[in-house]
Amino acid sequence: MILRIFIAVFFVFAFSVSVRSQQKGEVCAAVVENGDTIPVVYLKPVYIVEIKNFKSKREKRRYTRLVRYVKKVYPYAKLAAAKLQEYDTLLRAADNDRQRKKLMKKAEKELRSQYEGKLRNLTFSQGKILIKLIDRETSYTSYELLKQLRSGLYASIWQGVGKLFGYNLKVKYDPYGADRQIEQIVKLIEAGAI
Repeated sequence: MILRIFIAVFFVFAFSVSVRSQQKGEVCAAVVENGDTIPVVYLKPVYIVEIKNFKSKREKRRYTRLVRYVKKVYPYAKLAAAKLQEYDTLLRAADNDRQRKKLMKKAEKELRSQYEGKLRNLTFSQGKILIKLIDRETSYTSYELLKQLRSGLYASIWQGVGKLFGYNLKVKYDPYGADRQIEQIVKLIEAGAI
């Protein structure tokens, strides 16, 4: 019922915006069909998010904490995707393996100096969420990224260290299964709702 009301209000609002723009004499896109001019309005994507009904205060606290954690680590995942594109361009321009290794060591040093302190302050749960969100943003697991950018040995060492502390760098992001709540929160962040 609430969804139907929301959709109806949304379409009325969208139509009134296009009518107002015509009344002010502004130019907008239109299609002529059978002699009638129909204004064309481009809408932003609409995300339908289920209304949360919590069974207990504990469940509500967990969800609120998850929202807080995702909001904290999501910018780092976006940054990781941007940096990956930047470094990928640089690596493709490199002439040989020696130059690529030099670029990667320089990039690692730069990233460590800028972000190591901030990332060390993440909690265990925030770190796990970050690993999943990096996979979401880059389409590569953290293990695959290490293997591609450094070496298989380097990736295996860090996977072993991660396993000692409860992390799995090979974990895949599953937006329709285990990570469904995280995906919903990310979409809300992207839509500007939270």
